[in-house]
Amino acid sequence: MDKRLICFALVVLLSSARFYFDTVAQVAIVRGTVTDATSGETLPGVNVVLLSDDGDLVKGAVTDESGVYALSRISRGVFTLRATFVGFDAWEQRVMIAMDERTIINIALEPVQSELGEVVVEGDRRDGIVKVTAGQTTVLPTDIDLVPSPDVSGDLVNYLTAMPGIVSVGDRGGQLFVRGGEPWQNLVLLDGMWVYQPFHVLGFFSAFPSDIISSVDVYAGGFPSQFGGRLSSVMDVRSRNGNKRSYEGSAAIAPFITGFTLEGPLDTNGKVSFLTSYRESVIERGASHLVSDDLPYSFGDFYGKIHALPSGNSQLSISLLTTHDEGAVFEGTAVEPAEQVEWKNTAAGIRYTVLPNVLPAMAQFSINVSRLESDQSVGTANSRSTEIESVNSNADITYFNGDTTVRWGIFARSLRAESRLGGLFQNVELREEFLTEVGAYVEPEWEVRGGWDVRVGLRAHSFPSKSVSFLEPRLRLVRTGLVNEISLAAGIYHQEIVGLLDRRDAAGVFTAWAAVPDGFSVPSSSHLIVGWQRTFSESFELGIELYGKELRNLFIPEWTAFPRFTTNLQEADGEVLGGDFRLNYQKGRFGVFVTYGLSRTRYNAKQESLPVWFGTDELEFRPAHDRRHQINVVSRLDTRYANFSTRWQFGSGLPFNQAQGFDGFVLLDGNVDVTTEPGSRRVIFDKPFGGELPTYHRLDISAEKSMRVSGHGRLTLQAGVINIYDRSNLFFLDVFTQNRVDQIPIIPNFGLKLEFH
Repeated sequence: MDKRLICFALVVLLSSARFYFDTVAQVAIVRGTVTDATSGETLPGVNVVLLSDDGDLVKGAVTDESGVYALSRISRGVFTLRATFVGFDAWEQRVMIAMDERTIINIALEPVQSELGEVVVEGDRRDGIVKVTAGQTTVLPTDIDLVPSPDVSGDLVNYLTAMPGIVSVGDRGGQLFVRGGEPWQNLVLLDGMWVYQPFHVLGFFSAFPSDIISSVDVYAGGFPSQFGGRLSSVMDVRSRNGNKRSYEGSAAIAPFITGFTLEGPLDTNGKVSFLTSYRESVIERGASHLVSDDLPYSFGDFYGKIHALPSGNSQLSISLLTTHDEGAVFEGTAVEPAEQVEWKNTAAGIRYTVLPNVLPAMAQFSINVSRLESDQSVGTANSRSTEIESVNSNADITYFNGDTTVRWGIFARSLRAESRLGGLFQNVELREEFLTEVGAYVEPEWEVRGGWDVRVGLRAHSFPSKSVSFLEPRLRLVRTGLVNEISLAAGIYHQEIVGLLDRRDAAGVFTAWAAVPDGFSVPSSSHLIVGWQRTFSESFELGIELYGKELRNLFIPEWTAFPRFTTNLQEADGEVLGGDFRLNYQKGRFGVFVTYGLSRTRYNAKQESLPVWFGTDELEFRPAHDRRHQINVVSRLDTRYANFSTRWQFGSGLPFNQAQGFDGFVLLDGNVDVTTEPGSRRVIFDKPFGGELPTYHRLDISAEKSMRVSGHGRLTLQAGVINIYDRSNLFFLDVFTQNRVDQIPIIPNFGLKLEFH
């Protein structure tokens, strides 16, 4: 094992030991949960402060995603506990604190119509397009609703594709590439449940409508120690809880999708609630009649959640998600039949959170099951299929000690993967595999001189079924001021469960999940991120992040003249360098944010046949998702007549494989009449991804009007246009026939949504 990793592990353990002894000697702690008094919904981002009799700030904290706050290392005495949050009445209570006391005080805030001032504590919740700290961006439903969408309700994927550094294959396919990484390198969680294919076959929709979202943490890299098993990014989606006081719901219809939500109490004590959401595409009966192109897509999703407060210091939730997708991503021709793809997600989980009475800590225990079934067929033949399912269990503990916090946890995971690829990769024998993963992490966080917040983590990740283990160090540094913020993140990551796909013709959307094939090394990556933010005024903010990723032991197909036949897998290394630039301006009822992503991704491959094809032992090339420049401009104007929003996207051309020529051959495996046998086609490729597709750009606009109906309801009307100047953006180019498949053309959209309370 590397001596540097051993030294790093000793630093983390000594820091944790120091924290333990400080905790034993601490004075007192006040903890609890903050909720909305009218709905019982937990409230993240609430400022909770402890004030002296003179009004001086003694301690301050901000509630986390579960609505939990903790104020520790408090001397004995009488204080005022105060909680403030925009849109709610300030809450105050006199508290008497004794030596070594462990006090739990739950707070219920009453909503008000007007926004009130609040006591601001450093370390407030990070949200907004500019508020990115060491690769982490927090997304709220209000952020999602800023981006025009072909649905009356917003969807997370539309906001994600407006972020710099995230590349989408377009309106079809359901895949995102984050800062040079492949889709299979992204970890997507919903309430701690793994979702293997979270995006629908039509690129405007995901499994996460804004109606069910509480908040989302997007780590474009440098993610902390509690996350692992992925090389590129983490998207941690947390759903909101249902209303525990009254029943609410909504129903929406639009040309692309229709659906409803329903929530309410399950008991009379306001302790248990449910939340359900159901959506189903109606494209064949709606949107397909508004354009001349076929839209052969069908998809939908269902989400259900039960949330309970068993006691004053605990929470319990049960969640279920199902999705289904089917469509002809690539259109058929007289020569080539259409390629059909289909996938189904199922995930279910239980999560229990408790604040122990005798310890200054918060503990969270979870167990969940996730499953993905995916198929790709050509014509009526089922040519490829894959299944992966996993049982995941986690125990995560957070200890509080004044300005110091230690997070640690353990995890165990069992997986089953099975793929049938029809001989796609000659040197990979795919079969049913059973795998295990276990490990632990520890990550202390404390403040040092100069206002720096330091998080030093270490994750031990073991794969007993493969007899390999890794130590993964992590580091996050943040210095926050009133005007400027500086941040840095770094870490090492490994992924033993990988996605196998063939992108040589830039057409692959089917991914087979499998363990690292025998004889290959486990893929790994190293991240480094440096960020800077500046608040110039109440209206204007700017954020810049520079990043680098080193990727090792990736899997790509060998380069041959048979792109539609079988090939071997080869290893490759990669390098990603880039910068994200974010600008936000908000003045009164008008707001606009601009994002620009600059990126350079390179793969370096080695294979025995390279000298034959290209006269070199090593080959450096741009992968199919290497988008050099990407721009998004999103604006919003609220008037008394309607709310108007626009989005303009621009992306430089993606690389693709150019063909130098074509030929054919006849397989003489018997008595073959070469005068009548048509043979098989073959393409003579240029160097990998040496060509560049045309640029991508599109303008979407939307107008929305809401009005109250019958006292307890609200009706929202929406109208808009997607791709308003009808840009013919290329999605796929067939190198054999030169047939092209374009993204969605200009299409009007409209819808209505009825909410009741």
